[in-house]
Amino acid sequence: MEGHAQQQADASAVEAIQAPVEAIAVEVEPAAPAPVPRPDGLTASLAGLQAGMLGAFWMLAWLGLSATWQKRSFWTAENLMATAFYGGAAIRPEFTRETFAGLALYLMIYSLLGALLSAVVRDRLPRGRALLLSVVVAMSWYYLSFRLIWKAALPLVFLLHATQATVFGHVIYGVVLGRFPLYLYPKPVKVVEPAPPEPESGSGEPS
Repeated sequence: MEGHAQQQADASAVEAIQAPVEAIAVEVEPAAPAPVPRPDGLTASLAGLQAGMLGAFWMLAWLGLSATWQKRSFWTAENLMATAFYGGAAIRPEFTRETFAGLALYLMIYSLLGALLSAVVRDRLPRGRALLLSVVVAMSWYYLSFRLIWKAALPLVFLLHATQATVFGHVIYGVVLGRFPLYLYPKPVKVVEPAPPEPESGSGEPS
């Protein structure tokens, strides 16, 4: 009986020691990082909208530079697109109020194209494949719009656009659009810890 009682006392003492040790281990164990939620349709659309608008700006910048090298107006592409609203009166060798309409139409079309692509793809593809798909979509849109849609709806755009420069401009647009996965998730905010205060130095030695 005494031996059994001694074993029970030893077991109770071991449990009493293990309980606080296990509690400390639970407190010290770092918490697992919270899973990052997948982007919803609205978030993906906004990411594609941002990437598509940025790609449209780069494409139009290239078209303007290439037109300048060909001794044409920098705003040739925008003025041609403005014929959707003003007809042949929009084709001028300078920046006019009609140019705003062509620029706005370019930005609206290519921003919406980016939003549509990003809403469909989201984060389902690696960045390399998303980039390749964006270039393919951009080139497909060029042939669909400039070879079919604009031929019927905007014949001046179909007839007067610079083919080679516009094709390469759509490649630039596709490359920039392919960066839309970078905008799907918010960037982490870096918390800067304040520097510890410097110890105050004594004005003189104690007497």
